[in-house]
Amino acid sequence: MSGTGWTSTSMPYLTPRAAGESDAWTHETMAAGRRGGQRIVHAGETPASAEVAALLGTDEGETVVVRRRVIELDGQPCELTDTFYPARIAAGTPLAGAARIRGGAVTLLASLGHVGARVVEIVTARMPSDEEHDQLRMGQEEPVLRIARVTYDAADTPLQADLMVMPAARQQLRYETRIG
Repeated sequence: MSGTGWTSTSMPYLTPRAAGESDAWTHETMAAGRRGGQRIVHAGETPASAEVAALLGTDEGETVVVRRRVIELDGQPCELTDTFYPARIAAGTPLAGAARIRGGAVTLLASLGHVGARVVEIVTARMPSDEEHDQLRMGQEEPVLRIARVTYDAADTPLQADLMVMPAARQQLRYETRIG
């Protein structure tokens, strides 16, 4: 896409980074000659909502760790992302804190022995809530895309659930899948 649009691919965000590398978003935007950033607006433990519990295979109300972020492209908000982890994986780790994680959360998870082997993404479109509309600085009557992504380990245990909301007019999704 051109202008303020962005083509999003999932693979860079599912693969641990090499030692010393920046997170996938920073790397991808720099490679495109743009500036990517993120603000962590909240991190810590929270009770799992019904949706998060279903995604992570836990009970509603069970403690999970969340990282809430506003993702920015060239200084403008382009995505709201809430990432949830089972407390057994993330409690007491940097995932439960508001500091940036060198190489990103997927790299930290791998260093803790939790490597993704399978991902499921569900993409829907809808109108934004008032809060999403304001946070994303959207025009009137502009829909959002919402991605619910779950990453599973080799034993098919959920490691991470992401709930992402982005302005549909500023985003293009690109999927590439290898068979066999």
